[in-house]
Amino acid sequence: MKQFITLPKLKKGDQVAVISPSAGLPGIFPWVYELGIDRLREHFGLKPIEYHTTRQMNSSLEDRAKDILAAFSDPNNKAVFTSIGGFDQIKLIKLLDPKVLLKNPKPFFGFSDNTHLHNYLWSLGIPSYYGGAIMTQFAFQQGMIPQTIESINHALFDIGEYEVICSTEYNDEGLEWADKDNLKNKRMMEPNRGWFWDGKTDVEGVLWGGCVESLIAQFTVGKYLPKDEELENCVLYLETSEEIPDPWVLAYLLYGFGERGWLDKFNAVFVGRPKAWNSDKQKTLQEKIDYTTEQNQIILKTIREYSKTIPVIQNLDFGHTDPQIIVPSGNKARISSSQQKIFFNY
Repeated sequence: MKQFITLPKLKKGDQVAVISPSAGLPGIFPWVYELGIDRLREHFGLKPIEYHTTRQMNSSLEDRAKDILAAFSDPNNKAVFTSIGGFDQIKLIKLLDPKVLLKNPKPFFGFSDNTHLHNYLWSLGIPSYYGGAIMTQFAFQQGMIPQTIESINHALFDIGEYEVICSTEYNDEGLEWADKDNLKNKRMMEPNRGWFWDGKTDVEGVLWGGCVESLIAQFTVGKYLPKDEELENCVLYLETSEEIPDPWVLAYLLYGFGERGWLDKFNAVFVGRPKAWNSDKQKTLQEKIDYTTEQNQIILKTIREYSKTIPVIQNLDFGHTDPQIIVPSGNKARISSSQQKIFFNY
């Protein structure tokens, strides 16, 4: 099993960096970004500083890479947060200096397109925290969701194993950021259907994975993937973005994993609750259920072609819907199928 360093925990009053490795949306919607920054101070007692490209759309790959390395190399920064995801982060990974990151490891938070940086850190033996972007989880319009706050607190300040609790309700319908008044409005919450659990074994393993669309790019490039043997006894985690991809897209990715021999190596698979609504794809409640059901079925069917018994647990609270639990990539998850319980080690 691949070995990872142990990251130091933060304390109230610590300085943290905020960067935009993918898209500089804080420059377009500063009122959303600043609400998230205020919540970082208010709920967690941290002191954020931002970098040159944090509020800059269409900044160069070179400048964004410099900001990443500067944020990690500053000893005053005790963690690094991303403002938001984006689209092209795969192209800047080649510009990073692994020596800087290895010399200055620290907790890194973000999700979606930040999958690329998470998995680059993973390849260096540096754990990270999948989730918790400033403009989404921190700037959630009706106030941060308590379950999200609790999970971020675990990642920032706590050591040890914590049980993952399934939410009773969730949100995947956003409010337009362009309308400043929406910051005062509440998002619609819907009843959560719970976890979809298939498998009977009790297992554990180191977490690796990310956003499906980003993983497709990584798999195609083939440069920033783990060695086959490093995935032995790991736990795969997957989730899909606001692009709401057709379920066959997930099947193709999983076929690639299976033919590569990876689905023989994983001890379990976690799948985040899929986002099934976006401003340009406004599905009805029944259409959401149908989409989620089809995705669940094709994921399970494809995995079972390669691995008959590993636990496959879907509709977890991570990824592009809220509440959001923070997935400790590079740390261990423990699955008790006999009790249908999941534990993350932070």
